[in-house]
Amino acid sequence: MNLVSTETGQGARAKPRVPLLRTDEMSPEQRRIHDSVIAGPRGRMIGPLLAAIHSPELAALWSRFGEHLRFNTQLPKTLNELAILVCGRRWSSQVEWYVHAQAATDAGLDPQVITAIRLCEPPVFHDEAELEVYEYTRCLQQQGQVSDRLHAAIKARWGVRGAVELTAVIGYYTLVAITLNAHRIPVPDEADEPLPHSDTLIDLPPGQLAG
Repeated sequence: MNLVSTETGQGARAKPRVPLLRTDEMSPEQRRIHDSVIAGPRGRMIGPLLAAIHSPELAALWSRFGEHLRFNTQLPKTLNELAILVCGRRWSSQVEWYVHAQAATDAGLDPQVITAIRLCEPPVFHDEAELEVYEYTRCLQQQGQVSDRLHAAIKARWGVRGAVELTAVIGYYTLVAITLNAHRIPVPDEADEPLPHSDTLIDLPPGQLAG
């Protein structure tokens, strides 16, 4: 038995590895969590919560933590979503990319930047703050470290709180990506998967500042 197979189910859509519960299959505790998610800013329960709901205590904590990091950090929504896209592309996480490419577009991130990240091409930024967040996220994802210069740039612009929150966003959306990948949670709305399948982590190129 090969326990290290990297088979991805490419071709026909891969089936989820955990049950995706209907509301009539949920326990009262699971249903309470489901209903609180629906009533919150997400508006629907998709993505990793479909797996986490099998551990209701985990799902409740996950939902509150994720809601804070997605909607309530000190960073503008555009920058938050940019960091999430870098995480999603690094891990080739179909659902993460599907949800947050649209969220980034709605937040005002340049569509050319989104396309460049999806295609693993050097993104060109017109805003230095965007370039800083891209590089901070890219380096932390790919090297596990950030330089003194990058850390200082984020801290100078957003304060210690901003640097701490950005790092937490990156860590949280890494958890989201690996959860989605491990359990093969499907892209919602029966949409096509937006990213090529990959059996390895994706290295993204450095960004550039226009001009």
